[in-house]
Amino acid sequence: MNRNYLFLAGLLAIKFFLQAILIHPVYDLQRDEYLHLDQGLHLAWGYISVPPMTSWVSFVIHALGGSVFWVKFFPALFGAMTLVLIWKLIEKLDGGLFACILGTTAMLISPLLRINTLYQPNSLDVFFWTLAFYVLIRWIQTNETRWIYLACLTIAFGFYSKYNIIFLIAGLFPALMMTQHRKIFTNKHLYFALVAGIFLISPNLIWQYQNDIPMVRHFKELADTQLVNMSRIGFLTDQFIYFINSFFIIIAALVGFLLYPPFKPYRAIGLTYVFTICLFIFLKGKSYYAFGLYPVLMAFGAVYIVYLTQVGRRKYLQPVALSLVAILAIPLFMIGFPNKSPAQIKAKSELYRFFGLLRWEDGKEHPIPQDFSDMLGWRELAAKVDVVYDTIQNRDQTLVLCNNYGQAGAINYYSKHANIRAVSFNADYINWFPLNKPIINIISIIESDEVSTEIADVSPLFDSTSQIGSVENIDAREFGTTIVVFHGAKADINALIAKEITERK
Repeated sequence: MNRNYLFLAGLLAIKFFLQAILIHPVYDLQRDEYLHLDQGLHLAWGYISVPPMTSWVSFVIHALGGSVFWVKFFPALFGAMTLVLIWKLIEKLDGGLFACILGTTAMLISPLLRINTLYQPNSLDVFFWTLAFYVLIRWIQTNETRWIYLACLTIAFGFYSKYNIIFLIAGLFPALMMTQHRKIFTNKHLYFALVAGIFLISPNLIWQYQNDIPMVRHFKELADTQLVNMSRIGFLTDQFIYFINSFFIIIAALVGFLLYPPFKPYRAIGLTYVFTICLFIFLKGKSYYAFGLYPVLMAFGAVYIVYLTQVGRRKYLQPVALSLVAILAIPLFMIGFPNKSPAQIKAKSELYRFFGLLRWEDGKEHPIPQDFSDMLGWRELAAKVDVVYDTIQNRDQTLVLCNNYGQAGAINYYSKHANIRAVSFNADYINWFPLNKPIINIISIIESDEVSTEIADVSPLFDSTSQIGSVENIDAREFGTTIVVFHGAKADINALIAKEITERK
């Protein structure tokens, strides 16, 4: 093995070790993870909020037993693959061993660690953005046609991972037009590759058309309920805060594109960063949407920093730069991960508030970060549903109906009853209702502020109603979520549910 790759292997080992210790045992999976896992049991060419690639990975996870180990292994693996790409990028830019170590370490000790703790499309999204930049750079270096086809293939797979890659394309187009690489638009192979790329993603496009383009509805709902609370200044501030330990490397990359002659052919990369960031600012995007832009900047920045230290005969600054990356990352490890219990977080709430981590998507501040709160109370809920389920007769005609996808997915994941398939009118669960048997009982999982209304509306359809219990973990986002059982249907519940599904779609 090449001696340099021993260092890379060491960094990858550190990566997997860190991913294994950065989640406190008090936490469950996060609500989105349950949805993605259930999608692996309902394979399709598309879903309401995400493309299908995560469901394919979920299918593999279920085949491997579905344990938390495998749920957490795959995002860590995709993060490790991103680090390998950074290393290879630096090599292709003629960076030496230290540049490889600096750039890869900077991305290793970054928000990528946080992204890779969660089983969501974001880990694959960052990987495919990085791979797209790698392929673009190889085309710039070689002018070989195969890289054009590989670029379209990469973007197609990125599209299947997360629609977010559309913003990369939107930023890349004007960047290429403003540089000498605009010549690519006169290359017939680009258009052949585009046709091939459209063919590759056509199953998802057809699915979107057949289902009334839920991607657009999801984006609109996202804009109306979440992005409206986002701050443009906050987006920019977060870019600095998230990469506070390596921001000097990002600046070095952007300066290098302007001043370092060997980087002149790659100025389209820097322009892509600027255009894409501006697009996210204009659309009030979430801060993490831009994370895919940073691995390539770490590569260029590391190469330029090493050049500056060599030209100025200040090689002693190289270990200083690496030390800064490690030392300035200490706040990230202190507050950026669910490695502390809720009580420990509350004891240092001012620190979390200073970095804006207590502000949720509703625009309000809460006792602990939203993602952490979304990792609590799920086992409790599933265990209490199991207790109720054990007491019910005609279980095969009992529906577990939830207010939201997190509740449904968590019950399906943690329940000891394999035949429980909780559903919801929320997210993709609206397509998974088991209506092949008459429903005579409903175990309803209701958010605390909707209990009275739900009971009043649904009770007349059943012989009896029992309010059983609720989630008691005060730090859980689902705190107060209540279990209500409706016994003995007096109406055709299946027909009513089918009508509700039609109306909501």
